[in-house]
Amino acid sequence: MLSLLHHPNLVNLIGYCADGDQRLLVYEFMPLGSLEDHLHYLPPDKEPLDWNTRMKIAAGAAKGLEYLHDKANPPVIYRDFKSSNILLDEGYHPKLSDFGLAKLGPVGDKSHVSTRVMGTYGYCAPEYAMTGQLTVKSDVYSFGVVFLELITGRKAIDSSQPHGEQNLVTWARPLFNDRRKFSKLADPNMQGRFPMRGLYQALAVASMCIQESAATRPLIGDVVTALSYLANQAYDPSNAGHGHRGSSDDKRNRDDKGGRILKNDEAGGSGRRWDLEGSEKDDSAREYLLSRSPRNKTKLGYQPRPQDP
Repeated sequence: MLSLLHHPNLVNLIGYCADGDQRLLVYEFMPLGSLEDHLHYLPPDKEPLDWNTRMKIAAGAAKGLEYLHDKANPPVIYRDFKSSNILLDEGYHPKLSDFGLAKLGPVGDKSHVSTRVMGTYGYCAPEYAMTGQLTVKSDVYSFGVVFLELITGRKAIDSSQPHGEQNLVTWARPLFNDRRKFSKLADPNMQGRFPMRGLYQALAVASMCIQESAATRPLIGDVVTALSYLANQAYDPSNAGHGHRGSSDDKRNRDDKGGRILKNDEAGGSGRRWDLEGSEKDDSAREYLLSRSPRNKTKLGYQPRPQDP
């Protein structure tokens, strides 16, 4: 399958070796190892990933998934999206690897593919784990878990954590409901060097991706839209009071309320525009994202609170 798929955010298959009953696939060399290495197994003499690099990796990995879901024909469901399968090239350019569990997605009027449950514990979407029904939204859930790893620095499953905190999603979900606790979700290794508004926005995207119901999760194209915006907002820790340094293009693409309007080519062809630079008044990350996306409000049956516009 990989020999037919080509994208800047997928590893290239160079060839294979066969000797008797031994088989070996040969991929391009990725000099910086895996995302898992940089998040969870970093040597003491190495610097942890900074905020800008984390957002760049997340956006690139999302673009790889978008290619599989929206550009490949038929669509491909990755089924094993996790930090160890995201390899890093020079400049921390991310590429998805290991397509051993990938499945062709549903075609025609079919909504899902039924298959034996496989994948990695902690990353599998709940509906897939329970029913074996696989959709592209299953990958979106797994992406949300990896994005939480990038934000928090925690493993998806970590038995060394206290009881109740060993599952990343289970630990994070209650914290989404109170914006005052959002800073607790940031990786301590960043030592506070991140934009607070950027953290709110990143958590908003993550919280939507890990929704229990597959129907309420965004499509990966919409995730690409949001993360491309976040990745383009360079954070300068030496000038933390003005962490978002937008380009002149950003300024030209703001509406009269200061919200940034994403261009079609930035939206990854999804057609949805998420303004992620609006008000911070909502208490939960999920409400924050809903407040920026009227389409999500409609899809989720969202009822505005009295202070909502």
